[in-house]
Amino acid sequence: MLNRLRFSRPRVRPAVASSLLAAVLAAFAHCLGSALAGSRPFGAMNRNVNDLGTQFVPFHAHLWDVLHGRADGGWLINWQSGYGSSFLPDVGTYLSSPFSWLVAVFPREEIDLAVYVTSVLRIAVAAAVMAWLLLRVRPGGRWWLAGTLGAAYALCGWSVIEASYNPMWLDGLIAFPLLCAVGEAIRDGRRPVRWFFGGVLLVAYVWVANFYTAYMATLGAGLVLAARLLMDGGPWRPRLRVAGKACAVVGLGVGLSAPLLLTVYAGTRHAYPGMGLTFRPAGWEDLLGRLLPATYSFSSPAMYVSGAVLVLACALPFHRGLAARVRVGWPVLAVLVVLSMQWGPTHLAWHAFAEPNGSPYRQTFVLSGVLVLAGWAAVGEGALPRRVLWGGVGCVVLVGLAGAGSAFVVRWSWAGAALGLVAVAGALVLLGRERGQGRARRGYAVAAAVLLIGVTVGQSALTTAWGAKRRVAAQDDHAPYGPRQVAHRATIAEVDGWPRYRTDPGRTQTVHNDAMVVGGQGASYYSSVTSAVLTRTLSALGDGWNGSGRAPHSLDNPVTDALWGVGARLRSTYRQGADTEFTVVRGEAAPLVTVRDALPAGAGYGRSAFANQELLLGARVYERVPGTAGTCTPGAPVFVWAPGLKGSARLGAGQPVGFDARRGRVRAPMQQVGVAPGDGRVRVRLEGSGKRGAEVACLRGDRLAAAVRELRGAPEVSGVSFGDGTVEARVPGGTGNRMAVVAAPRIAGWRCGVAGAEPVPAASYLGMLAVPVGPGGGLVRCEFHPPGLRAGSAVGGAALVGAAGTGAAMWWRRRRGGAWGTETRTGAAPVREGEVAGVGAGG
Repeated sequence: MLNRLRFSRPRVRPAVASSLLAAVLAAFAHCLGSALAGSRPFGAMNRNVNDLGTQFVPFHAHLWDVLHGRADGGWLINWQSGYGSSFLPDVGTYLSSPFSWLVAVFPREEIDLAVYVTSVLRIAVAAAVMAWLLLRVRPGGRWWLAGTLGAAYALCGWSVIEASYNPMWLDGLIAFPLLCAVGEAIRDGRRPVRWFFGGVLLVAYVWVANFYTAYMATLGAGLVLAARLLMDGGPWRPRLRVAGKACAVVGLGVGLSAPLLLTVYAGTRHAYPGMGLTFRPAGWEDLLGRLLPATYSFSSPAMYVSGAVLVLACALPFHRGLAARVRVGWPVLAVLVVLSMQWGPTHLAWHAFAEPNGSPYRQTFVLSGVLVLAGWAAVGEGALPRRVLWGGVGCVVLVGLAGAGSAFVVRWSWAGAALGLVAVAGALVLLGRERGQGRARRGYAVAAAVLLIGVTVGQSALTTAWGAKRRVAAQDDHAPYGPRQVAHRATIAEVDGWPRYRTDPGRTQTVHNDAMVVGGQGASYYSSVTSAVLTRTLSALGDGWNGSGRAPHSLDNPVTDALWGVGARLRSTYRQGADTEFTVVRGEAAPLVTVRDALPAGAGYGRSAFANQELLLGARVYERVPGTAGTCTPGAPVFVWAPGLKGSARLGAGQPVGFDARRGRVRAPMQQVGVAPGDGRVRVRLEGSGKRGAEVACLRGDRLAAAVRELRGAPEVSGVSFGDGTVEARVPGGTGNRMAVVAAPRIAGWRCGVAGAEPVPAASYLGMLAVPVGPGGGLVRCEFHPPGLRAGSAVGGAALVGAAGTGAAMWWRRRRGGAWGTETRTGAAPVREGEVAGVGAGG
């Protein structure tokens, strides 16, 4: 049955006005909250907590370098991190949003400000898109109310508490109303060819911008469309046809994003596995308490949304002027979303069937969007009747009381909720008094608008400020870009010799991705797609890591520096807020490309990091100390390898050296604890837990120097160059079974050929990139192709052909009056007497 409701396009002027209002309110409220907290850039309080400081800001800094042609590497390979890491998966995970690329217009030293501004811009755009969606769902609504509710959505607790320091998640906040609008257009049935192509492109855009939250937004928008179709009523066939069209649009849109999507997927498959977590649902008291403003918790969903939205959404079931399907459908959808967040299988489904390594409620923004849509359905084209209003207020009070015992609810929560409830009730009463024409009517409308806008801005700014303060108190913070980084960067620039040798920024870091911020080419790297090859190779050589293995440290060790071509290393004693002096340590490093004899069959790393270093070097350079006491050459550096130690190691009467291992999360690196005394007697005392399996050894510098000279004196390699995804070197002829070894991890995607031969998958020399070379030698060329890119390009091409073919077929059938081309629309049953026309199923 065709829809008997009147469908009309929203007038351009109200839609634009509501979107602009929503964007301004959202941006202002978020900045006001930051200012109230004294958070940067409005105060001295640091906002670079956890991954914002140690991952996202550094990745944006590296993106700035790539866009300005100043990076070591490019879009395929990042030579600055992890001794050479695949960059395209990082782009797809963190940087593929067009908003991220806006950092290029800022000065590099203002990278923190750039990330903040792009985050606020995302929030503003999400508000604008939601306001536009609301007027598309019900064109006759008040433009200022749509703008206010749009801002409330963009300022939900998930946005200002969880996503504001995970900026790429904010693209999901934009994606949800965009995808809902695509569903509305398909459901409406007008201009099907235009909306088919537009829908496919919008789906592709949001999946490219951030596939992770786009996946959640797609699920959420699908649920909204399903609910809308169920609320429409009528025959099933037209509704099923709409659902089929929506699936086709989503499938083709996701297919277009496949070149990036499959590259990220392949990068994830080759990544070092993070720490496995077990989902535990939040207590219901805490869950309901998080609906109030000014609450904070890392392990429960940030469900706050403006008091105006809560009252309107809770009032919906009491509004008998609306169709029963609407009064039941939206509340049922909201409850189902909440329940799905609390049940293990559906929790996994929301997160693409991979347990999140961190905050477990990353889909909460979908619930906020559903509540906003429910509230918009409730307010109708007129005011709420008094009975409906007080029903909504009563429900909000009951919800607040049910969450009163939560430890997350503080006095600011109660103050903000109470004042907001009074203001919302007053505003809705004023709307109910609108009668007739003239100043009185306009006065009531203006007063109601001021109250509702004030509630949204006030509660959201309070929640933003509270979240900013609690994040800094509860989580690790990392110093913003400042004088230390400027001095660090300048020092590296003075000694940088890439690609003749590497310059390591040092083990003492501001963040785990220091090389992206200050330059150099080190081992340290922190990403969700850190390769397993890198972590396992460095761990075998005695390196430590954070982030459950996804954040390898810098190896501050003469042997590993020689092996990886580190010719200069910076050392410093860093204390946040204090001046830092940097010391440059020069070392005799092996060339970045060497020729070695092939390893015997079965050769591989063992348990001892000292033995593993010697195996990769090809020489014995350590004197082992049995247990923790023995005799070494006087003056030899003494090293301790105790990856599980949480405590300290002390050589004789010297100063203790700290080891901070944490089971499953942090691995302690090999460290020097002193030098052997004049009598050569070495005694190391280990204190703390995790001492089992620790080893002590003394490094013979003369032996190491001889080993490096031998590597340098091997057949000399010439014409070495490192490009974006390429390595070239000319190897002279020789005898025996030889290999050209590149001081870079053998991550998946490298293919190499010699003397013009067809490239084949590269070999591995104990984790390093290697190429077998024959007696004739010749030009060795290695090319890097990110795994998944070719398959993704094929899928993307097929999706493009499919979209073009389907669009052409639609256009042809439209001309001939076919099913895709007719303007048939799903709809509701006839509006019953007493129901508000234009609001029933369209809500």
